[in-house]
Amino acid sequence: MGWRRVAGQIGRSVTVWAVSTLTMLLLAGLLPDFRLQSPDGDSATRIAVTAACGAGAFGLLSALVWPLLVRMLLLVPALFLGLLVFFLNGSLLLLALRLNPSGRGEVAPETAVIVAAVMSAVASATGGALAVRDDDAYRRRLLRLADRRRRATLPCASTPGLVCVQLDGVGHDVLTAAVREGLMPTVARWLAADGIIPPTHRLTAWRTDWSSQTGASQLGILHGSTYDVPAFRWYEKDRGEVMVCNRPTSAAELQRRATARTGEAGLLAVDGASRGNLFSGGAGEQALVLSIATRRRGRENRSRAGYFAYFSDPANAVRTALSFFAEIGREIGQSTRARFARAHPRVGRGGLYPLVRAFATVVERDVVVAAVMGDLLAGRTAVYADLVAYDEVAHHSGPDSRDARQVLRRLDRSLALIEKATEHAPRPYRLVVLSDHGQSPGETFRSRYGLTLTDLVRAGSGLPVPRGAGRTPSGAEARAAVRAALGRDDAESGPAPRSEPVVLASGNLGLVSFPDVPHRMTKEEIDARHPALLPTLANHPGIGFLLVRSAAHDGVVLGPCGTEIPLAELDERPGPLARFGPGAVDAVRRTHAFPHTADIMVNSWHDPATGQIHAFEEQIGSHGGLGGAQSHPFLLSPLTLSVPGEDGEALTGAERVHGVLRRWLGELNGPEVPLDADPERRAA
Repeated sequence: MGWRRVAGQIGRSVTVWAVSTLTMLLLAGLLPDFRLQSPDGDSATRIAVTAACGAGAFGLLSALVWPLLVRMLLLVPALFLGLLVFFLNGSLLLLALRLNPSGRGEVAPETAVIVAAVMSAVASATGGALAVRDDDAYRRRLLRLADRRRRATLPCASTPGLVCVQLDGVGHDVLTAAVREGLMPTVARWLAADGIIPPTHRLTAWRTDWSSQTGASQLGILHGSTYDVPAFRWYEKDRGEVMVCNRPTSAAELQRRATARTGEAGLLAVDGASRGNLFSGGAGEQALVLSIATRRRGRENRSRAGYFAYFSDPANAVRTALSFFAEIGREIGQSTRARFARAHPRVGRGGLYPLVRAFATVVERDVVVAAVMGDLLAGRTAVYADLVAYDEVAHHSGPDSRDARQVLRRLDRSLALIEKATEHAPRPYRLVVLSDHGQSPGETFRSRYGLTLTDLVRAGSGLPVPRGAGRTPSGAEARAAVRAALGRDDAESGPAPRSEPVVLASGNLGLVSFPDVPHRMTKEEIDARHPALLPTLANHPGIGFLLVRSAAHDGVVLGPCGTEIPLAELDERPGPLARFGPGAVDAVRRTHAFPHTADIMVNSWHDPATGQIHAFEEQIGSHGGLGGAQSHPFLLSPLTLSVPGEDGEALTGAERVHGVLRRWLGELNGPEVPLDADPERRAA
């Protein structure tokens, strides 16, 4: 068997070399600046030998030198990776021609980039086609993508493992519509949408807390606690700091608080892998994880190691780089079409957004999927990965837009790749797909009313309002992936002067804090200080309700026309919360009990008939508060696992989802999550 394997590898290598040689000959005939013969001409045999030597030298350099170059690329901003991939690949070809013993071969530098890209793509396609026919070769190829050769030789458990793939921002209704429309054939097959074959999975809806965003949901899913995460952004008076879930230092602090509260290391603490997430889940294997992005590089910190594992294959680098630039072109074309069609609602999509979108929908996806496939083939017990592509596109194009639906097609293909990898894994796997929240459509608050929430708060406080309405950064999840890739902690704009209110936005949830008051202010204190502020906010048509602390009633919900309902009476008369559906009252009460809840919590208007809201950020598909599909993500689980909700009980909150995943790990005879939350003691 060993000799057969070696012979098979040699045969595939020779075939790839021969195809590369033919490709080089063809390109030399088509491109005027690429020549494989001397100016005086050469025989066909001499030209063929030159091409063969050149292709061989290029292949060797790609195998030996490219991994070293990728190590250096980890220090380079990820958004410029595509340009460097082409430049370095072309440089390797120029070097290969210089080393050619035939003394022939000449190419212009700009043409070398094209030739190298085509040769890498052809070699990759040929090698992949040959490897797929051999299970062992296919498995070894995927292992190389994730840099897991050493781990794969170790024995692993025979019990099933659990792999969870998070489709960021895909709501329950969006998923069911995509299956119905044929956009996601892999998911449709699992659910037996055609009614021909029996289903393998069940689809369950669950409901988020008030803070319907990745920071709270993923922290709850991976670490079992969403306590004191009132929004995506909030101001902490005791620390004098704005917390932002996609800021590495904030993510690290939130993870520390969660592990301290639960006394557990996380869902992935035993033989787990965390890929592309905000938090580690206690995993020993981490790549593109935000909470470790700013740590000093070491054995325990491999935030960007996934890039090396993937891009160490030059063919992968070229393929992803080509897709990266194609996605930029796709975004420019789609945004131009929307502008000329005067699509409404619409937000600006210029600046760096095309690069951010391409990173989220191509680079992050490719690297994370390859890492997950490597984890499966390495036999890890638990894997959790986040794919942020849909969420990023839906923010700017809308959750039901054609642009977003195209992303769902590509995500389905990623799920099919992961499913294929489970067939080659050394142990069986149960594949779970879930989302952290949905998205609700609607015109932005600024577009609808001509001012931002900050402008409205300043007007109600008697402060001057600037003429130019400010904007709040959007695309949170994608920018988190970029920060994890860069290893940076770029702080957003700091708080306002202490004499002025701090106004922050999390989708259609707004938070107003007064930094010069050390405690959470009561309604009575706010009225005494700014008598017009609360009535201005509560009576604005773009605002659904307010939550404030009350000296008389602990907490009250404020609405238009002087509506004021104590929290204790919301069950009998929910008032403005009625239009936000079941669970809204409990969600508001729970957030009210958080230590860092803002002085004024502001939730936007919501239309129950259409599901529309008004985001306080520049997003036409948003999430973060109550209202519409944003609060209704999904959980897609194999029928071999127990029903998520016991006795048909609805799942409410990410902490409940964490409990379900832990239960499934137990059912699969996996290890229990250890109580020791100190990673250093665990390592010792």
